[in-house]
Amino acid sequence: MDYPNDQAPGAPVRSGIPEHGRVPKYYAVKAHIARLVDELGEGAPIPTERDLSERFEVARETVRQALRELVLEGKLRRQGRGTVVAGPKLEQPLSLASYTEGVRRQGRTPGRSLVTLDRFPCPDALAAETGLTRGEPVWHLERVLLADDERVGLESTYVAEARVPDLDTAFDPDSSFYAHLAERGIAFGDADERIETVLATPREALLIGTPPALPMLLIHRVSRDTEGRPLERVRTLYRGDRFSFTTHLRG
Repeated sequence: MDYPNDQAPGAPVRSGIPEHGRVPKYYAVKAHIARLVDELGEGAPIPTERDLSERFEVARETVRQALRELVLEGKLRRQGRGTVVAGPKLEQPLSLASYTEGVRRQGRTPGRSLVTLDRFPCPDALAAETGLTRGEPVWHLERVLLADDERVGLESTYVAEARVPDLDTAFDPDSSFYAHLAERGIAFGDADERIETVLATPREALLIGTPPALPMLLIHRVSRDTEGRPLERVRTLYRGDRFSFTTHLRG
């Protein structure tokens, strides 16, 4: 099989062209627009659907399909009535580091917006998953994740009230929960993490400010302290068009 000399190692093999060579029209248009995106800077507007359909001699619906996929992939974003080049995706490490640390490493300003902070008896399912005691008071902290004031995710944290009894009075919801724990001498030992792709519920999409059809990366985490005791259970939704995840593996 022959590969183009400029084929990037991370690109689809043969740029995604099937072996039989029959390329869907929308995909060919998408490839052309993607090259145009690479030439333009972040925030630059792209030509209108009408201009693109005339340039590539295809129907406007073909152009729309190509643009929809590029928006879902995070290469373009809607702005007002037009479409502009999106910035690079945020890289979040798969580690026991906080969201704050990951965003700051990329020169962005992290933030959070409080949705809910309530307390309830630990239900059976949460107790079975975390090792907490059924019926003990548990905090639920739900926050929208921000990067440079852009809404990029939604985080739900469950933690026993006994570990942070003053969470409702001594904690700044815009700050790092991990830093709050560290200030109280609570250190992370290990965690189990699971990642899957999902679609946001209508409520979640409204809070994050995305269409319900936008794919999300969902991370489940159950953490323990250095003594192996249950610490937190976290459910975090990240926008699939704005995030990628990195990790370092050793043999």
